[in-house]
Amino acid sequence: MKIRHNKKRNTAFIYEALVRENTVALLKGDTERQQAAMNVIKKHFSGDSILKKDLDCYRSLYENQSFDLITSEKVLKESKLQRRLLSPDILFDQQSDLIHDVNKTLSPSVFNNFVPNYKTIATIAQIFGDNTSPKNRVILETQILTGMRSSPEEVKFEEKIDDVVYRSFVKKFNEKYDGELLEEQKQLLSHYISSFADNALELKVFLNEEIGRLKEVIQEAQNNEHISADDDMSTKAQQIVTKLESYATQGVNENVLTTILKTQKLAKELTTDGGDN
Repeated sequence: MKIRHNKKRNTAFIYEALVRENTVALLKGDTERQQAAMNVIKKHFSGDSILKKDLDCYRSLYENQSFDLITSEKVLKESKLQRRLLSPDILFDQQSDLIHDVNKTLSPSVFNNFVPNYKTIATIAQIFGDNTSPKNRVILETQILTGMRSSPEEVKFEEKIDDVVYRSFVKKFNEKYDGELLEEQKQLLSHYISSFADNALELKVFLNEEIGRLKEVIQEAQNNEHISADDDMSTKAQQIVTKLESYATQGVNENVLTTILKTQKLAKELTTDGGDN
């Protein structure tokens, strides 16, 4: 029988959902919401809080470290041990406080945020749980050990997203940010979302073209008399171009994504100003 997973009682899921809420708020320029998300994270996941200890047990297993088998098995064993030492009652109470703060300070929609490694996090929750059969526990632990032993270059997204679920997610995403994001920003984020299902093939193609376009816009802007006459602006424009060029050899993470989204907005402002002048 399949065990139902309660993601609101999964400390790692809530943490990852909050991180993505913070990122989206940053991209939208919503300083107030970004700060609210950060305050919730700092309040519940700092110092010696039991939620931070719980999160550390999860992250020890779902963050890829390219361990060998023996080391991976030791980390798994120690994570399960440390997790069992946490008081279930205190953990439950602090999770309740966290859920309350998310609902009150942000909104329940945070729990619907797309978390790419959700399946892995849910698998770890079953390993930590008391209702998993011995057979299923061994199978699930084997899956986690395999992930821990893989190098970042070898890891492929094996959690195939159901087409209906994926289309529904993208539809809600576009509706939520319609009018708030540029079309090119929505395209980039849509490719980023789908990259978890197609090993980032379409994302890499899109980024290659988009980075080339952005470099051209910034370089043309450097020829603008107002920018070229300002040494500071000219230097910063060149730094942006250099950073964009460096992304050609990097994997796409949230820092890269954030920079490109901001550059898209800057490029739009530069071309719009140019057209107005």
